[in-house]
Parts: sequence; structure tokens; C-alpha cells
Amino acid sequence: MSLQAADLSTPEIEALLRWYVDSGVDIPLDGAPHDRFSEGIAEAETRRLKAEEASNAPPAVKPPLPGRSASLTPIRPAPATLAPDEAAQAARALASGAETLEALRAAMEAFDGCALKRTASQLVFADGNPQARVMLMGEAPGADDDREGRPFSGAAGRLLDAMLDAIGLSRADVYLTHVAPWRPPGNRKPTAPETAICLPFAQRHIELVAPDMLVCLGDTAVQALLGQRDGILRARGKAYEYAYGARMIPAFAMLNPDYLLRQPLHKRLAWEDLRALKKALDGLPPR
Repeated sequence: MSLQAADLSTPEIEALLRWYVDSGVDIPLDGAPHDRFSEGIAEAETRRLKAEEASNAPPAVKPPLPGRSASLTPIRPAPATLAPDEAAQAARALASGAETLEALRAAMEAFDGCALKRTASQLVFADGNPQARVMLMGEAPGADDDREGRPFSGAAGRLLDAMLDAIGLSRADVYLTHVAPWRPPGNRKPTAPETAICLPFAQRHIELVAPDMLVCLGDTAVQALLGQRDGILRARGKAYEYAYGARMIPAFAMLNPDYLLRQPLHKRLAWEDLRALKKALDGLPPR
């Protein structure tokens, strides 16, 4: 015997609807049941047949415009993707030619050597104060960053803002960016080849901002910029230096806010690192 709506009281119906929404069932489709597994298999088979037909069909030839003869020159295929070392070399050439932050952003917008760009919505360049003494370098944009075009957005950004506030700082006092400026699919970490391709842009970014202190948030930033092989839990809490141009500045390895959202018990470690950052910042000579 199936349960009908008429058998339930109004509070019971409301409670049932709340349970559906909490379970993720928040979009009604129709009143008839569907076998989604069978439908999915049928749709996949239809797509497969269409793909086979398309691959076996002769290429379509557009008719010539009036007054013009048809060209006998075949259409050239799209250029092959650069190998990672070639893409990194191209990134270095573009980055080194950027004399300002605006020029660097334009160079990164024009760069097509990283596959992450093809799956991301947009370039996530930077946020905060480019004149700040502290530069924070994360790993790669997340879904919120990708949507808003701003690093450290959403819940991770709110946590970072609270962390900065705990030591008397705000976004107006720091400069924020990522090693990889495009969001990896599924919010995964960028791979080693992807990081190597994007690294010249990150290094040039640091040179142009010229901070007095660098904070690397997460494994990718720590390993790429500080040359560490250890994970962030082993790397944090130690003294580092980062060299650019003729300068050598203090550098810190800290936990990424995204990681802290998943592992809130490690916030105590983040607090220790924030206190060390604050102490070092207070000890810097005035500019």
C-alpha cells in the first residue's frame, strides 16, 4: 500500500518536504516514475551511434561565396598542444617581457600553453593591495574563485579573512594570488607539469609586486616556490627565504584555508603560524 498525500497531515507533509530538500531532492521532474539507469544506457548508445555516423561522414564543404571560386586548399588542423617543457619555456618568455602587473595579466590571458585554461571559466589573477609588504601565494583557484574571478573567495576566503583579522590585517594589507591562475577540474591540485608551466608567471608576479615577505599556502606553493619536497604539515613551522632579483626575503609555509575547512582541528597549527608571521612582520624595518 503506497502512502498518499491525503493520508498525511500538513505538518507531516512539511516535514517530508524538508527531509527531501536536506537529502538533495530539491527539483521536481514529473509525476511518473523513471528508470534513469535504462534511460542513461539508451542515451549513451544514441550518442555512440551519432558519433560513429559523424566520424564516417565525409567532411562538409561550404559552397563558395558569390563571385569567388572554391578553394582547393585543405583546412589545416588546430596546432598540437605544446609539450610541458616547451609550454614552460613559452611562459618564461611571456613573463619576462611583462614590465607591469597589467602587462603580466595580459600575457597570462593570451597564454594557451596550459590545459587548465581550457576547462576554467576565467583567469584568476589577484586580489588585495599590490603595494602590500606581505604576498600570499595559494595553490590554484577553487570553484568560488573561478566563478568570481578573485582568489580566495567563498568559504575559504572568509576563513582567510578571519585569519588575517586575528593578527590585525585585512585584504587591504596583503596581496593574494595563486601559483596556477586557472581552476583545475574538480578543485583538484594542479599536477607537477601544470605547476611547472604556470611557475614562470608566479615568479614574475612576485618580482613585480616586490613584497617584503612571502607566505606560501599549501603543498603546491611550498614545493614550487620554496623547493621543498615535504608536505605542508612537515614543511610548516620552519624558517625559509625566497630570492628574487638581488633580494632575499623571509618566507613562510602555511596551511591552505581550503585544507583547514576539511581539517578544522589543524586550525591550532594555523594560529601558531599566524603568530610567527605577525612577529616577523612587526620586526621588519620601515620602508
